Amino acid sequence: MKHRLHNPWAMLVFGLILGAASRLFDIYTEHLGKIFSQMAIWILIGTLIAIYSETPKKAMLNVLPFCLGMLATYYAVAVMTHGVYSRMFIIGWTAFALCSPALAFLAWHAKEEGRLAKLIAAGIVAVSALSSIILFRRLRIYDFVIDGALIYFLFFKKMQRCDRHGGQH
Repeated sequence: MKHRLHNPWAMLVFGLILGAASRLFDIYTEHLGKIFSQMAIWILIGTLIAIYSETPKKAMLNVLPFCLGMLATYYAVAVMTHGVYSRMFIIGWTAFALCSPALAFLAWHAKEEGRLAKLIAAGIVAVSALSSIILFRRLRIYDFVIDGALIYFLFFKKMQRCDRHGGQH
């Protein structure tokens, strides 16, 4: 079942759904709209897709269609709903999506053992927090929840996997 859900086509569909949902959240819900407009939530989702992919290559192949699908439907729904959006945001998010395979490759390695993996994991959490500070001038409560989830999945969940398997993944 995991293999059926964790493949590029499924990730594309997941991205298409979340992109449309994100735009509708912007319109119809204040809190979910704010959360899904932040880079941090997309870093969390992309990281989860990457670390639960079987190989670094599959992480790259899963994250890219997810990101492109999310962007395609977000901006398609924005056009259909006569939403306001900036050309700079489109360029920025597209650049982020096109860099996502490299980021997924790094994120996949964050689940491994060793100093480099811990450094990558810490970098993912730092970029998530800094994106909120730089883009929105502060961390909000949901940023702490998102970053806490990143810390859990990158550090503590990894330790639980290792403990259950005698120090191995």
